[in-house]
Amino acid sequence: MNYEAGMFGRQERLEFIGEETRKSRKWLWVGIAVIVVVGIAAFFMMSGSKPADPKAAAGKDAAAASGAQMPTVTVAAPGRRTVATIVTGTGSLAARREMPVGVVGEGGVVTRVLVEPGSWVGKGQVLATVDRSVQAQTAESLAASVRVAQADARLAQAELDRAQQLVKNGFISKADIDRRTATRDQAQARVRVAQAQFAETQARNRRLDIRAPESGLVLTRQVEPGQIVSGGSGVLFRMAQGGQMELRTQLAETDLQKLHAGAQAEVTPTGSKQVFKGQVWQVSPVIDPQTRQGIARVALAYDPGLRPGGFAAARIVAGGTTAVLLPQSAVQSDAEGNYVYIIDGKNQAVRRSVTTGEVSEAGVAITSGLTGSERVVLTAGAFLNPGQKVIPNLQKSN
Repeated sequence: MNYEAGMFGRQERLEFIGEETRKSRKWLWVGIAVIVVVGIAAFFMMSGSKPADPKAAAGKDAAAASGAQMPTVTVAAPGRRTVATIVTGTGSLAARREMPVGVVGEGGVVTRVLVEPGSWVGKGQVLATVDRSVQAQTAESLAASVRVAQADARLAQAELDRAQQLVKNGFISKADIDRRTATRDQAQARVRVAQAQFAETQARNRRLDIRAPESGLVLTRQVEPGQIVSGGSGVLFRMAQGGQMELRTQLAETDLQKLHAGAQAEVTPTGSKQVFKGQVWQVSPVIDPQTRQGIARVALAYDPGLRPGGFAAARIVAGGTTAVLLPQSAVQSDAEGNYVYIIDGKNQAVRRSVTTGEVSEAGVAITSGLTGSERVVLTAGAFLNPGQKVIPNLQKSN
């Protein structure tokens, strides 16, 4: 019985495995069918309903090969224009004519300060006053002396007049007249001496006031009320005559040679976008032997944005020439010198040697080698060879 039971179990296992195998093959064929359908759909979507033309494909390949052999380059006929010679530099702002103001007289204790930095003052205006109590008494004394001398002179003149009336009647001799005349003259002389002494004292007292030598702008103040000042106190105020400012810019010797008085300039203080117009009014006649630099002084009108001691940049127009102007990308250089590529009538690249001039933000000035009517390669010149055919893309020059 055991043998029959074993045979029966084995047969059931074989039937189960066969069933599983048939199911697996069924799903395998379904998967293959799905993959085939998806592949066919993708093929038609990519290729389209119209089959490719072999001749058209060959033509496209030939055109691509021709385009690869003839590169497209940007060219322009630059013409000629006036190119300004620009000199740039930096320096410090300062008063064009700075006036130090100090004590002119004997000095004393400062009683009042009447101005502040930034104040505009006129010529002779009082900036500060010095105590003059003692000097005032001296002036009063001298004024009294003048009045005494004038009274004596009037008395001497009156006595002389009476004597001249009496001499006609013989009551006074000629000698008495001469003595009275001399007395009158001495009295008048004493008046003039007293007046001179009084005027001198008044002038000294006026010099106690610290005054502006010229009209202008007060830059600094170095004195306060109560301070004792004298001729040795140094500078109490600094002024800019007429409020005029300037930029003192350090320039290289070669740049300095290009400048002249009257050249127009633009000055931009550091930290500001405001540009101030000015002109060069002085070019230093001396070059520093150590730095090989000199100073150009640019005159500027007063503006609150210009502060003496500040730093600024200058852009000076030193002159101008008529030349061809090209972008820096158009100019190439090698061992033989500077050159550009131009495109001839056959659309072939031709090398042309040139001489360069000023280099600025606007481009490179070509002083010789071009007339301006040529078609000049603006970019990609470094990748061209002489005689190479190209497809020019003409760009309008500005």
